[in-house]
Order: sequence, then structure tokens, then C-alpha cells
Amino acid sequence: MNHTAGLQPLIAAWLPQQRWFGGKGRDIESFELHALDHLGDATTIWVVDVGYVDSTTETYQVPLVLHEHPVDSLEHVLLGTIGEDGGTRWVYDALHDKDSTTKWLEGIRDGRDSGRLRFALTAEPESIPVAESSLAMGGEQSNTSLMYGDIAILKVFRRLQPGVNPDVEVQEALSRLGAAHVPRLLGHVESTVDGELTSLAMLQEYMTTATDGWELAKASVRDLMAEADLHAEEAGGDFAAEAARLGIAVAEVHRDLAIAFGTSRTSGAAWQARTHAMRAKLDEALRIVPALDEVAPGLRALYTEAAGAAADGLATQRIHADLHLGQALRTVHRWVLIDFEGEPMADIATRRAPDSALRDIAGMLRSFDYAGHHRVIEATGSTPQLAYRAEEWAQRNRNAFCDGYAEGAGFDPRTQGAILRAFEAEKAVYEAVYEARNRPSWLAIPLASLHGLVEPKAAAS
Repeated sequence: MNHTAGLQPLIAAWLPQQRWFGGKGRDIESFELHALDHLGDATTIWVVDVGYVDSTTETYQVPLVLHEHPVDSLEHVLLGTIGEDGGTRWVYDALHDKDSTTKWLEGIRDGRDSGRLRFALTAEPESIPVAESSLAMGGEQSNTSLMYGDIAILKVFRRLQPGVNPDVEVQEALSRLGAAHVPRLLGHVESTVDGELTSLAMLQEYMTTATDGWELAKASVRDLMAEADLHAEEAGGDFAAEAARLGIAVAEVHRDLAIAFGTSRTSGAAWQARTHAMRAKLDEALRIVPALDEVAPGLRALYTEAAGAAADGLATQRIHADLHLGQALRTVHRWVLIDFEGEPMADIATRRAPDSALRDIAGMLRSFDYAGHHRVIEATGSTPQLAYRAEEWAQRNRNAFCDGYAEGAGFDPRTQGAILRAFEAEKAVYEAVYEARNRPSWLAIPLASLHGLVEPKAAAS
């Protein structure tokens, strides 16, 4: 039975409320859905094209399961009910239905190809944990991830774009290399959507005993703030050694990416265009964050300096493209980088494009800055001493990370100071806009960083 007519109003009401829906606040003109394929008798993968009044369109993946009776454990993901053959069917998000989610793993294990859905196995069949129940993980902004015991994670891409998702592409290539600092890709799922090959999901190993770098860094800052008379290097939770190890890991991942995908060099003219784009982003941000006016002249001068520093071009390669402490996991053995998807709202061609490794380094430096200063923003009765200690922690760990990267890569990224600072400034301008719109009390973090970046002393940070 074709359920399109009955499901259309349910999805139209449900979809904009989902955390991973990227069109919040935009005027929606239309919802069009079509069935991609079935996963078992009760589960169907639907593709939803969302049209906006500005004539743009986004495509989302919505697996749904229909039950003849209400399921108490799925009440939190109920879309509603539809009529079928004189009866009623309850409609749920199938990524929370444990019978449905097993079908994804069975398809990968068996390398199933229905003509519409293609499941690819990239590891041994016995490594696919089909006997494990799934658990949907919370907190994701753009996808839905399911954990199967402590063995594997299935990431289902919610917003679909034509082409192989960079996360699939990178992890498959690095898994073939035996790279030490990425999870092993176990399999993936793809289909043809609107005539284009499109990634739907990927299965990767679960990193047991892992804690993400953001949580570890926050714990270190918390320990430092509790010790009023100690410097960052004296506190029991000093993070600098881990920051250095993370720097080595990032350098080794960059090396592996260069081996897997090759290297290139952007022309001087292309780099000039890139710095012009940085200026354009600043001009746009000034309309949203007037406080940027204080640093705007210094930032423009920095972008000009960076343009001249690579007048003959810049080395480029595949990079992570969205690197921060939350994308790094510390296991008992090593640091592991995850989520090579890049910026989810950018098109896939942009996310796959080679770029300077300095962009990744700048992203991590921004993350250390946030980790160091977040306690000052959140604390009641913040004092100059707290601010000083936050800055001390941030600078210590930024430098430790760069020291580690220099050890792993054979060159110190700080020797390309103007270019590195330009990438960091570009990221901080983006952060200023985000904070002004979403967390005004945090705006002080990127603003303070931008003030530092346009001062001469920041060149050594």
C-alpha cells in the first residue's frame, strides 16, 4: 500500500522539530516525499525534499516503521497514525526501533544489493555485530548515530547530498592504509537519489574506553580553577602532555591523508581569492556583530599579510575540515579523530576539496581557547585572576599542541604565523556570529581572541 498521502502531513509537522533539521527558522514552501526502499515488512526508508520560499531545496532521509499497535518504548518518536485497510497504523522513527535497526547491519554483513539500496562490507563479516541491540545516541546536530553494544556505531546521514560522503570516503581510504588514529570503517550504505549516487549510512568500530578531548580539557580547566595558587603546569590535571600527543596524532592523520589522496598546491591567485573571501565574511559579520568593528582594521591587515605570505601559492591536501576537541577521542592507547564529514551544511564538493592543513590546526587552537575560557564565562563572580588563569591554560595547551604537531610533521606550523592566524581569525569571526545569535554571554571568547590575533604578540601563540 502507498502511504505517501497519509504520511505527508505527519512528516511535515514532525520534521522541522528534529534537532538535525537544518531549515529551522526558514520559510518552507513544500514537502515532497517518496519511498526509497523497504527494510523488512514494516520499515521503509523515505526521502523528503523540503522546498523553501527562496527556491532552494534540501533532502532528508527519514526511515519509518509502522506498527499495528502502539509501542510504549517508541512513544517519544511517534509521528502519528495513519489508516490502512480499515485499520490504524502507528508511525515511528525507525532508527529507534530495534528490529528495524538490525536490518541495516544484516544488509552490511551480507553485502546486500536490492537495486535501490546497496550495502557494502569493508571488514570481515564476523565483525558486524548483528546480534547486538541498537541504542540511539543523543546530542548529534546533523545525523543520527546508533551504538551496537561496545562494538560498532552506525551513523545514518539525515541530510542527503549527491556524492560519496567525505566521512565514508576518508575512513575507507585510511582504513585500507591501516591508519592508527581513525576508527576502522566496517561498512556503508548507499543508494541512487534523484539520479545521483548518495551515501545513506556508515558503520565504524566503536572506540571503547574513549573520552572526547573536549570533556578531558574541561576537566583539566576545572582542576586548575580549583587550585587558586597554582600555575597551569603545576596543577594535577595539567593537560599539556595530552595536547602534545594530540598534536602528533593530527600530524600523522595529515600524513596519512596525503598518502591516500595525494597533495596539491593552490596558486597564488587562488590564495589571494581565499583571503578576499575572509574579508567578505568579516564584512558580513560586522552587520550582525557590531563589536567586531574594533578589530576589523587589524583583521583586514592580517588578511593582507597572510595573502602576501603565500604569494606563490600554498600547499594543500585533504584535511579533516571541522577539527576541534570534540572530534578527538582519547582511548587508553591513543588519540583517534572522528567525523571527517566536514561542515554538514556545505556542499560535498566543497567538503572534499583540498585545503591547507593549517586550517585544521587553527580549528584545534580555537577549541583550546574555548576550553580554557568557558569556565570564566560560566562562573558567577568571575575575577581577573580567573581570566588570567584561563588564558594561561589556553596558551600552554595551544603551544603544547603545536609542539606535538611539529614533532609529528617535521615542521612547526607557527613558522607560518600570518597564515595560521588568518585561518584562526576566520574561524573566530564565524564563532562571533554564532555566539551573538545563540549564546550572547559567550561572545566574549571569540572577541577576546580576535583582539589577541591582531596584536603582534599573538603571532607566537
